[in-house]
Amino acid sequence: MRTEIEARARPGLVLGLACAAQAMVGLDTAIVNVAVPSIQRELGVDAGVVQWVVVAYGLLLGGFLLVGGRMTDQVGRRRVFLAGVVVFTVASLVAGAAPRAGLLIAARGVQGFGAALIAPAALSLLAVTFPDGRERVRALGLFGAIGGVAGSFGVVVGGLLAAGPGWRWAFFLNVPVGVVFVAIALMFLAPDRPRDRDTRLDLRGATVVTGGLLLLVWSLHHGSILSWVAALGALGLFARIEARSAHPLVPPSAWRNRALAPAFLTFCALLGFIFLGSLLMQQELGYSPATTGVAWLATTATIFVAAMGGARLAARVPVRALLVTGLSLTVVAALWLTRVSPDSTYVTGLLPAFLLAGVGFGLCGPAIQISALTGVSRSEAGLVSGLVETMREIGGAAGVAVVATVLVAGHGFRWAFALVALVAALALLSTVPGRKTS
Repeated sequence: MRTEIEARARPGLVLGLACAAQAMVGLDTAIVNVAVPSIQRELGVDAGVVQWVVVAYGLLLGGFLLVGGRMTDQVGRRRVFLAGVVVFTVASLVAGAAPRAGLLIAARGVQGFGAALIAPAALSLLAVTFPDGRERVRALGLFGAIGGVAGSFGVVVGGLLAAGPGWRWAFFLNVPVGVVFVAIALMFLAPDRPRDRDTRLDLRGATVVTGGLLLLVWSLHHGSILSWVAALGALGLFARIEARSAHPLVPPSAWRNRALAPAFLTFCALLGFIFLGSLLMQQELGYSPATTGVAWLATTATIFVAAMGGARLAARVPVRALLVTGLSLTVVAALWLTRVSPDSTYVTGLLPAFLLAGVGFGLCGPAIQISALTGVSRSEAGLVSGLVETMREIGGAAGVAVVATVLVAGHGFRWAFALVALVAALALLSTVPGRKTS
């Protein structure tokens, strides 16, 4: 029996579209990091303001992913995907043309909201197009591989654009890509079929959890005690609402997916490593944005090769084995960079760690996606996709926030990378036998 997507599109086309959309979302998570100094100089703002160009995107993306995932199941994968791409594309155009920092930050926030619709819809498209078994494992593995590569590749692209045509092209490039995505979706994805009419979106729960996640991401970046209390209070209220709701936003079965904790910790370590790596090269070793981007190519290329291999291996070896191997390599890579000093060379100081991290991240990305969605029903595919992406974004925001705090406190890159190694080690412990990671 064909799925609603296969009615007009071959599975290969769905896979390509979903992976390309995920790449666009992941790329914009990191592409601006290297360009921040250029944005600061051109717009004439201080560091406290310009950092919101990065934070605003992650804030809205992390806050709305869970609702985006549930909407995917209830409104329709095609509708939500199209809406997300249109919002993301228009916001990218505004961001690229923004004459002031305030408009740029606002556009980045809207970009994040569009991405919060795209990411779970794209992953859900794969989950319902490919049945359980080797085909689904390979598709989800490729999707996870693209997600892992995109964040790293964003450092490369951001550096080259900042040194070449300018940082604005980091946003303008999304416009033609978004137009192509809309055209393909309209031409080849079949209209969504009616959903269960008895299933309603828990608006109260959706409002509370979105507010709680927004406050949580805010607290991770600039939190005061009051914001932390408010975030935890909102999430606690959400749990109480869900327990009493006849139509909970997140059914209890979804929370029992034990791939969520490893996902959070893994992406916390991954994004923290990428953030620190780009800063280390520019601030400690004096690399230009372009040189930083080129130097990061070793990690990007290694992630891609390892991820492709990991996607194939996942059909033959336990997913837990991929996670354990990948996280172990990440620990070693982070510890290696605690040795770097201003006198270190690229070949002996950075390259070994970048290669180890590339293999580690490449193996972890596919493994997390596969473990989270294996055995998930069609009716919850969007929701679980949203949960996984939420772990990615909240974990990534936490990783960047924590290591940035270590740097601001004056402890330096050595202690910041040691902290990344500790988080990766905790992720490794979370995959011990007894947890559902295979």
